[in-house]
Amino acid sequence: MRLDHLSYAAGPEGLAATAEWLGGLLGQEFVDGGVHPRFGTRNMTLPLRGGIYLEVVEPLDHPASDKAPYGQAVKARAALGGGWVGWCVATSNLPAVEQRLGRSAVDGNRRLPDGTELVWKQIGINGLIADPQLPYFIHWLSDRKLHPGNAGSDVTLTTLEIAGDPQRVKDWIGEDLQARVDPWTGKPAANVAVEWIAEHGTPGLQACKFQTPGGEVRI
Repeated sequence: MRLDHLSYAAGPEGLAATAEWLGGLLGQEFVDGGVHPRFGTRNMTLPLRGGIYLEVVEPLDHPASDKAPYGQAVKARAALGGGWVGWCVATSNLPAVEQRLGRSAVDGNRRLPDGTELVWKQIGINGLIADPQLPYFIHWLSDRKLHPGNAGSDVTLTTLEIAGDPQRVKDWIGEDLQARVDPWTGKPAANVAVEWIAEHGTPGLQACKFQTPGGEVRI
């Protein structure tokens, strides 16, 4: 398992304006990530150090955003004014995750502005909807070189602040997040600390800390 990306729902100002605001805080520019046709969403992405990326995502006026769990999760967060949807971990052993969760992964894809298509399998969105502290899982089918986190960056994700129960998350992931290994290299993944917030009204990803050329930024 490795931390793959973070999802942030656009606010009422829209996708481009939210990405511009976040990019201004981090000192970087987001790029157009294209449309998720199966989920009724679209995104813009920003690579981070360590092969991780940040996406800003918004629901489309499309039936898929009401039917697909991912579209539902994004739409619900956007309706609250935007903010963190959740976090995603990559797995190289998808059958084991499917067996543990008792369901099958679904197909995902999006086409970049240059025509390149990214494809993957994902699972766990229903778990995130029911218990927002839980991550969802992705298994990339596209070549590693196309991964949105491979573009290079001056920004490092240092900390996830999560309201919830670390044992619950460990049981869901199937291993200790702090001991995760990058399935592509077999080496320890990017060192991102997790700060658990025990007393909070709503479980889930509350904030993230980044180290930028201009100093630490908490969003």
